[in-house]
Amino acid sequence: MGLFSKRGSLNLSKAEASNQVHDQIDPKFEKPDNQLDTWTYSVEDDTVETELSFGNSHRVVQDGDEDPPGWSGVTASMDDAGSMNFIPGIATDPKGGVTDFGDSSKGCCAKCRYSCKVAFRPCTTKHNPLPHNPSRWKRFKFAFLCPPHGIVGRTLTCLILVLLLWAVLFTITGAEALPGGNLFGLYVLIISSIVLGLLVNKILRLPALLGMLAAGFILKNVKAIDIANDISREWASALRSIALVVILLRAGLGIDAKALRRLSLVCLRLSFVPSILEAVIIAVASHFLIDFPWEWAFMLGFVLAAVSPAVVVPCLLVLQKGGYGAKKGIPTLAIASCSLDNVLCISAFGVAMGISFSSGSLVLKILQGPLEVLIGVCFGVVAGALLWFIPSKDLKTLTQLRFLFLFCGGLFAVFGSTAASYPGAGALGCLTLAFMAALGWKDEKVAVGKLIGVVWWLFEPILFGLIGAEVALEYLDGETVGLGIATLVLGLVIRIAATWLSVLGAKFTNREKLFMVFAWFPKATVQAALGPLALDEIIKQGIVTEADEANEIRGIQLLTIAVLSILITAPIGAILVTLCGPKLLEKETRPLTVSQQAGELGAGPGDEREELVARQRLSTEY
Repeated sequence: MGLFSKRGSLNLSKAEASNQVHDQIDPKFEKPDNQLDTWTYSVEDDTVETELSFGNSHRVVQDGDEDPPGWSGVTASMDDAGSMNFIPGIATDPKGGVTDFGDSSKGCCAKCRYSCKVAFRPCTTKHNPLPHNPSRWKRFKFAFLCPPHGIVGRTLTCLILVLLLWAVLFTITGAEALPGGNLFGLYVLIISSIVLGLLVNKILRLPALLGMLAAGFILKNVKAIDIANDISREWASALRSIALVVILLRAGLGIDAKALRRLSLVCLRLSFVPSILEAVIIAVASHFLIDFPWEWAFMLGFVLAAVSPAVVVPCLLVLQKGGYGAKKGIPTLAIASCSLDNVLCISAFGVAMGISFSSGSLVLKILQGPLEVLIGVCFGVVAGALLWFIPSKDLKTLTQLRFLFLFCGGLFAVFGSTAASYPGAGALGCLTLAFMAALGWKDEKVAVGKLIGVVWWLFEPILFGLIGAEVALEYLDGETVGLGIATLVLGLVIRIAATWLSVLGAKFTNREKLFMVFAWFPKATVQAALGPLALDEIIKQGIVTEADEANEIRGIQLLTIAVLSILITAPIGAILVTLCGPKLLEKETRPLTVSQQAGELGAGPGDEREELVARQRLSTEY
């Protein structure tokens, strides 16, 4: 046998040697003349693989490789300069031999290196290549060879990254990152939501948010796991609010100003008519079916009447990116109406809750709704206009600073309005802020929208995982579930009819009207936020009298029905909007404007230059 290294020679043998020597990677052979006496091969590193062709025989030789016995007649040597010399016609030991020109102390390292190569050779892709037309079993075995590659490599990379991030979290926070800690629960929830979301999206071809909702639901209700109960309610509420800010900013950047002006009356009808009618029907039904007092009945009505921007807006963004419904401004109409709908329901719920618990002035509670609208719009207009001039346009980091100002402004609007006891103003202020800023930025808002999209990628599993974790089966009893479903169905029937009637003046086709009905179906965010408030208030005040005990039961029933509304409408609504949207909406045939790309939604006020830039981008993007 024989070995060679950069400081040794390898004796190969064959009866007759031809002049064919081929390198599989980077051939750098030099033949000094037309004779067959000497060939020179330049070696780049220690891992170069060379195929030597001698007559009809082929042998793949590596640095440190072992040759089979029975070869003679060709001597290969490698000098210190890294050149390998092949000298045919010289007979040597039939079994090959090695002449070491280097320091003998390095022999042990060479032997160890060679032993490792022999030991790991069956496990490497390099020495076990996949043949042509391999069987499933061979493909399966090849997938697990080293180095890690393909789906096995990606999975292993993700697992190591997940463990590494947890290790970093543990070294910083200690016990909080251990089982039972708040951060551990959040971390497991986020990872589980991402994994289940990907599986649902890639395998079932359904919206990823369904898998994320399922992840939160499982972690909350499977007793063997029971991880979601370790998450702090304050943390969960804050993270849901941040995620809602991201959604509203993306939506505000994409609102089509022209379509909004054209559909302003339809927008107002769609914001108020379906929600008010549904709330009234639910209130009447719950009063007679569940025996709720009128103030509790209207609390339930306005909790269930709110449409969920967390479900509707992401689905609309996906459709708008493909050009569906853009021509008639359907996504803009739905997004703007969704925000006003939430303001109405949150404000009306506050009034009903104020009457029920007699907290604060009733007049102020009644006036709170209009005040929230006024405060939100004023803040958004003023702050958005300031972002036209701040930061300065000559800064190199203009896009990043605009994103930072916009994001912080949205956070201030949502959290500041809650601190000031005007929670409905925050969502509207956040939406108006992004819309107003986009009017001044024009096509430059596209880059800001991409950064917000990156933040949404992080907060999407957090939002829907936490919403799923709000669904607690312990609150579901048979009688309440049956009566709650009946009440919910009655409200949805009225909502469907009211939504259809609200868009009659918009010159939509019947298919587009049906899509608006589907878009106005899902419930999740507001229900998860408002559902526990009444029960929390009762527990906070203390349960002393029989009336307090009765109110506690009503609080549990209200939360139960809110949970049911999420379980039933969020998955169905998301599926209907995502799958039926491309079939019901007209696809935009002309290229979308730059404004329509911002945040992946909206058309915005464009000019000829904007249209030209859009065509150039979309020619490669779509």
